[in-house]
Amino acid sequence: MAQSGRLLSLDVMRGITIAGMIMVNNPGTWDYVYAPLRHASWNGLTPTDLVFPFFMFIMGVSMFFSLRKYNFKLSKESVTKVLKRTVLIFLVGLGLNIFSHICYNGFSHFENLRILGVMQRLALAYGAGSLIGLAINHKYILQTAAGILIVYWMLLAFTGSTTLSEDNIIAIADRFLFGNTHMYHDYLADGTRIAFDPEGLLSCLGSIGHVLLGFYAGKIILDSKKNNELVIRNLFIFGTIILFLGFLFSYGCPINKKLWSSTFVLTTCGFGSLFLALLIWIIDINGKKKWSLFFESFGINPLYLYVQGAIFAVILDKCGITSYVYSDVLAPLFGNFGGSLVWAILFVILNWIPGYWLYKKHIYIKL
Repeated sequence: MAQSGRLLSLDVMRGITIAGMIMVNNPGTWDYVYAPLRHASWNGLTPTDLVFPFFMFIMGVSMFFSLRKYNFKLSKESVTKVLKRTVLIFLVGLGLNIFSHICYNGFSHFENLRILGVMQRLALAYGAGSLIGLAINHKYILQTAAGILIVYWMLLAFTGSTTLSEDNIIAIADRFLFGNTHMYHDYLADGTRIAFDPEGLLSCLGSIGHVLLGFYAGKIILDSKKNNELVIRNLFIFGTIILFLGFLFSYGCPINKKLWSSTFVLTTCGFGSLFLALLIWIIDINGKKKWSLFFESFGINPLYLYVQGAIFAVILDKCGITSYVYSDVLAPLFGNFGGSLVWAILFVILNWIPGYWLYKKHIYIKL
């Protein structure tokens, strides 16, 4: 444990995921991005597809720790806190959409404003997952997560919604609730754009299952907190089992990030559990933590730095700085692909600087 009482390896993993999210979202140009730094076009899994679900998994782990102070009981205080934080995170995400829209479109065409997004997905999964964690006996957490994932799997299967289409039930639900123009428009293989939101409301079912699996991993850590080797063993067993199940069931339910399919949840949570176990072994057992300072700075203020990165990205793009530095400086030096990657790394460092200042000042920005 860190001196503050926080689990350092958890902060580091959270920081790695935030730094990763910022990096993969901000190449020098989208025309030249190395394959591992792209999302899978539909079915399948790339290293980039692990970043967001790792953060979702860590959020579930952290939920278990934070809800302890309410003795895992539904009360006016606990429900108010959860609902307030859910609304705030959702509004911050919507605010980012509004900020970007105004920067690129001015104060017009708000009929095209996207409603959902990454922060909104986090908010809804956190809110629903927290209420479930407060409402049910924790010995039923795995059964509850499994039930949600099975229901979601059946919903996709019975409606033929495993293809990218406007007839997909996820697209239909979002279109009914928000309207076609308030949705993200994805690309088909032939370049046609259709209204399909990868952070759709219905696919939040998978994300709720996701945070509940992280919640269970938090329970594993707390139940074995006096023995880090036992924590590693139990996280490794848990991660291996759900990772195997994810790949096994992928023959009937494809691993798909844009659907946030049930097998995507199992597979990425499995990898997440194994990665967390590895970090606990490296940092908390063997004390190898000097390398992790960079990521720890991201890990203690994750949502703030994600929001900061999104704002910086829009500002630098609108000012022409991103295009200039990439085209006139980095691409001539490192090539098209290399220059695009170098910009992404430099952008992560740019965001790290204020994050490190906050870290040194022990300033934690929370919602």
